[in-house]
Amino acid sequence: MPFRSYDTLRVFTAVARHESVTAAASELNLSKSSVSYQIRKLEGELRFPVFERKGQRLHITPKGEKLMHSAQLAFGQLDRDIRQLKETTTDMITIGALTYFFSRWLSSRLMSFMEANPSIAVRVEPITGIADLPHSDIDVAICWGVGDWDKSDHELDRTLLFNCPARPTANASITKQVQKIGLERALREIPLLADSSGSTGWQQWHQLAGLEYLPMQNRLVIPDSNDRVQAVIDGQGIALWDDLIQNELDSGELFFLSELAVKDAGYYLSCSYPSMERSAATETFINWINEQNL
Repeated sequence: MPFRSYDTLRVFTAVARHESVTAAASELNLSKSSVSYQIRKLEGELRFPVFERKGQRLHITPKGEKLMHSAQLAFGQLDRDIRQLKETTTDMITIGALTYFFSRWLSSRLMSFMEANPSIAVRVEPITGIADLPHSDIDVAICWGVGDWDKSDHELDRTLLFNCPARPTANASITKQVQKIGLERALREIPLLADSSGSTGWQQWHQLAGLEYLPMQNRLVIPDSNDRVQAVIDGQGIALWDDLIQNELDSGELFFLSELAVKDAGYYLSCSYPSMERSAATETFINWINEQNL
């Protein structure tokens, strides 16, 4: 009998990816009971279990893992085919960018791309970091990274766009506090705001400074990069920032706390598809941004 429950495979892959019914339900905007029903329906037709519970944890079975890989390959090919079919009727590119990078670098330059390419429609999607890309419809993105960031586990094609060294940054009040108690003590007692790479940047800076990385346990996490700049201005902690905050430095809202910088920090151009599968609009944008005066 041919397999018929193809609608349950999307639900299955979401549960398998998260190893959680709750997380899958949130991603798919379904109730947990609906997700559980879809999994039971799938297992009923397959006549073998795809998950098993060990204590409170949900684990995929060996057969379930093989099915997950097959489903991901099939859905990936289907998504690519649909994208290509859509591109025959409209020439559009979706660009993912940190709000900080977009407002301070890309926005002022993007109009020149649109003027030079009037047939290409552009949509800008705000992102918080590299983790947003694998399951999005973004064609090309610009993310912040440090050093060998391009060797991470995310299977994305990416290249360094330009280096932009990053240094510890704070507002006037915290800067005075740092001058009083010393930077080493301040980095242990004042919240260190995580960047879009998580803690990689801070760990790299501490290593360069010869300091042990001992941040406060109650670190404040602010995913949006522009909100994180405002948090530093408001005195909510210390963050790593680069020369794109020059306006705040000039106005006295922010101050660099050290001359020591993470020199291999910078912005990376990331693509969700290898060059052979990219649209002409994506290739046009990549060529354009690589030609900008960085």
